Amino acid sequence: MLAFVLVSGSLWIILELSSTLMEKMQAQELMTGLRVPEMEDLGHFVRSLPTSALVGLGALTAVLAYWFAMRPRPISPPCNLQHQSEEVPTEGGGRRSMMGERARLLTHYHDDARTLYEVFQRGLNIAGDGPCLGSRLPNQPYKWLSYKEVNARAEYLGSGLLHQGCQPNPSQFIGVFAQNRPEWFISEMACYTYSMVVVPLYDTLGPDAIRFIINTAEISTVICDRVEKALVLVENVERKETPCLKRVILMDAFDPELEQRGRSCGVHIQLQLEVEALGRDHHRNPIPPSPDDLSIVCFTSGTTGDPKGVMLSHGNVVADFGGFLKVTDTVIFPNKDDCLISFLPLAHMFERLIESVVYCHGGRIGFYQGDIRLLSDDMKALRPTIFPVVPRLLNRMYDKIFSQANTPLKRWLLNFAAKRKGAEVSRGVIRSDSIWDKIFFSKIQASLGGRLRMIITGAAPTSPSVLGFLRAALGCQVYEAYGQTECTAGCTYTTPGDWTSGHVGAPLPCNLIKLVDVPEKNYFASKGEGEVCVKGPNVFKGYLKDPVRTAETLDPDGWLHTGDIGKWLKNGTLKIIDRKKHIFKLAQGEYISPEKIENIYIRCEPVAQLYIHGDSLQSCLVGIIVPDPEVMPEWAKKRGMSGSYLELCANPLLKKAILEDLVRLGKASGLHSFEQVKCIYIHTEMFSIMNGLLTPTLKAKRPELKEYFKTQIDQLYSSISI
Repeated sequence: MLAFVLVSGSLWIILELSSTLMEKMQAQELMTGLRVPEMEDLGHFVRSLPTSALVGLGALTAVLAYWFAMRPRPISPPCNLQHQSEEVPTEGGGRRSMMGERARLLTHYHDDARTLYEVFQRGLNIAGDGPCLGSRLPNQPYKWLSYKEVNARAEYLGSGLLHQGCQPNPSQFIGVFAQNRPEWFISEMACYTYSMVVVPLYDTLGPDAIRFIINTAEISTVICDRVEKALVLVENVERKETPCLKRVILMDAFDPELEQRGRSCGVHIQLQLEVEALGRDHHRNPIPPSPDDLSIVCFTSGTTGDPKGVMLSHGNVVADFGGFLKVTDTVIFPNKDDCLISFLPLAHMFERLIESVVYCHGGRIGFYQGDIRLLSDDMKALRPTIFPVVPRLLNRMYDKIFSQANTPLKRWLLNFAAKRKGAEVSRGVIRSDSIWDKIFFSKIQASLGGRLRMIITGAAPTSPSVLGFLRAALGCQVYEAYGQTECTAGCTYTTPGDWTSGHVGAPLPCNLIKLVDVPEKNYFASKGEGEVCVKGPNVFKGYLKDPVRTAETLDPDGWLHTGDIGKWLKNGTLKIIDRKKHIFKLAQGEYISPEKIENIYIRCEPVAQLYIHGDSLQSCLVGIIVPDPEVMPEWAKKRGMSGSYLELCANPLLKKAILEDLVRLGKASGLHSFEQVKCIYIHTEMFSIMNGLLTPTLKAKRPELKEYFKTQIDQLYSSISI
């Protein structure tokens, strides 16, 4: 193996030098007008060489010819990477993408796909009886439903709903309360086929929020997956808390006792296959929606207060994924051979948007088994080409890779290979067949199925170091998106060819972006900083039955105020630098943005989660730290500490070492002294949805964290004052 590396490395150096020499000769000719030797002179030179030299020269020529013919080509960017957006003077400082028509914002990509019903029909026309939705049981291969089967079942389910009293119009809301699986998709498409509206109920929402959504949207029919969820719905009706609910349709089989219990409180409980059979017998022709009709009401889980029902039309969704297609269409256009693994919640728009791109072009969607711990096994079985992810998963992937490189030499080699591969990425070359891939990264790529063409990450900021490493190691195009449910999913996206980190790309061709002054935090649009505002056909219609919060978010000119603080970079890309909300003053009057500090501190290697706290009665910050059970023990061992995870968490030396590393990261990132934590508490249990400390979108619930750790926070401040 060592000999192979040395020989390969030597050949690589020769080729690099030869390539560089040729480029310099060509450049010299262009710049000075001096010509390289004429062919006649070259011929005299060659004939004067001895035979052995001729053989060597011939071999070198052959190698060079092969290299130049087969050398990897960089991706051609769709626009000038130094000028990725431009200002639109008539829009009050808004900026637009350099792609697409300059005179108007993009509303759709395909003329025959302007609603989500038409999007699926387009995929059906491309794929015909080809595979559409796949699922699997443990240790079994994927089984597939074809496009024709999915289309027929959607029509049958929709017809069954209409036969039982549902109305084929955008005022009819249908709840879906399930994990990702084929029946979720079929239920959604059944609604679109007959102009009804989908209202997702998050799989991890608490009972209070579920009751609120059912009552606010006046949902009479809910389609759910498991008996346990049906019981929750029935119990709400029994307590007279959701009087509008009249029908529960189950994807899984259930006992007669559940049906009887539902009947006793006025809830009709049915099996989904029974409703489909009813619809087969009473089939109705499709009643498709128009682009302006509502497609979904997606309730976002706020960190405080009741959820807000984001109303999105078919046109909103089609415009947003049209913008995504326009940015990437010259380098990685989706096709019917593409396959996406679905594991991010379908109740969130990010996952559903990427899925719509896939099925619009006849591709396949394979669902994970429902257990995130088995995701790697599912990916090996499915071998997807498109992988939507969130930064949390990328961080775990990164940490696991480096935790397995458990010696200084292995880490050095891994970092060296990543730097060499990263140099290629910086030149626009994306590939998975380099010598570095063969020696170092092939196993990593195989663990994700070995066929990935594209990874899209969103929902939260991604560490530049993690993003840079994975772009090199995974050998596929990795894009970063930024947005929120209120602008359907994304409003900025990485431009192909720009594989730098530390920004979220340029505006999509379907929307404008402008920055608005936030004087209380010293951000001003005149300096290229301010609150990010979005305007375009992908911006939502408002919050369901909530005009007050709609007016707070959507101004009279149609600009969506995101609450995020952005900064324009010189090349026209956007960098998210802060959050307008979740700010407070310390006792001395300094403004603090805890999320900005948390985004810096989370790069601390042994830290999995953290919560930064402060208030106007205190002069400094404190933190709650949850160490990573996989990474922290090895990190502590290198610093002379030993013991189990729990023993290490109780060790004062660990607390001291982590605090020092946090402060080091803070200084390196330019934090002021008042922005640095002065004391931390080590907590051993992860923040989660189940313990009420994270929202279903995995954002920190700051009021709950403050209350949960009230005792520890008080003790931290007491120890500082002492």
